Amino acid sequence: MNDHPAPTGATPRPLRHALAERARAVTEARWFALTVFILILTNAALLGAETYSGLSRDWHHGLRLAEHLCLAAFTVEIALRACAHADRPRDFFRDPWNLFDLAVVTCAFLPLVRENTTVLRLLRLARVLRTARFLPQLRIVFVAVGRSLPGTVSFLLVGALLLYVYAMVGWVFFSEADPGQFGSIGRAALTLFLLMTLDGLGDAVHAGLEISRWSILYYASYVLFASFVLVNVLIGVVISSLEEARELEREHCPTPDTDPPAPDPAQDLHTRIAIARKALDDLEAVLPPHRPEQAPAPGTVRS
Repeated sequence: MNDHPAPTGATPRPLRHALAERARAVTEARWFALTVFILILTNAALLGAETYSGLSRDWHHGLRLAEHLCLAAFTVEIALRACAHADRPRDFFRDPWNLFDLAVVTCAFLPLVRENTTVLRLLRLARVLRTARFLPQLRIVFVAVGRSLPGTVSFLLVGALLLYVYAMVGWVFFSEADPGQFGSIGRAALTLFLLMTLDGLGDAVHAGLEISRWSILYYASYVLFASFVLVNVLIGVVISSLEEARELEREHCPTPDTDPPAPDPAQDLHTRIAIARKALDDLEAVLPPHRPEQAPAPGTVRS
């Protein structure tokens, strides 16, 4: 068997692939993540220092300079992350954290934002949330909160309906005797919303008993449904979303304890074919060359 001739030279890679590999080597380094994390904490400390009027007045120029340096560092960081995806730009925009970082940094350069001090401070405060990118447990909590929003909306709808029904019942029975708590649907809803946390429940029950002995049934049923059933349902929704977020985190960032990914069938077939070819070549090199046996002449008798 004859081997196929090997190529004399490798095909040069595009420039964007080389740029992506170099940028990825920087962004995936541990020192890079630690540096960005320290910059985020520094930005949070500067934001807190500006709340002290005396310190802000005496160190105004220094704080402004430090803020500009932090913004420049964050701009370089997001540029490096974008360069790390130069070979696959779509993957950069598929990551929600990349979109969040890009929005936070880009908005700081908008003239409308820079002229509004309140919006600029809120934007700088949003940078503190970027710590979740470097803390896996905090990132899981953020993802769990986002995934629990649909269930939370359903919980809020059911809770609002329950609150409205009990507020109307409370207004019908207690509006004349206790107008301060149940004088209108709004007052009744506010009273029941505070009772949902069991704050002031004892005073409300004693005041209700002075009006009617049946009020104990009203408050007991409300506390049972609002404080126990609905709150436990909400806790169940959050815990379920937290488990889903942990599974997504394991799939996105697998640990060494997890099972290795299944091999590609096509790549495994090519590997087996290459091994079989090499074995046949080695066997052909060991065996003596094959010579065809000559036929005997006519009339010759073999011994």
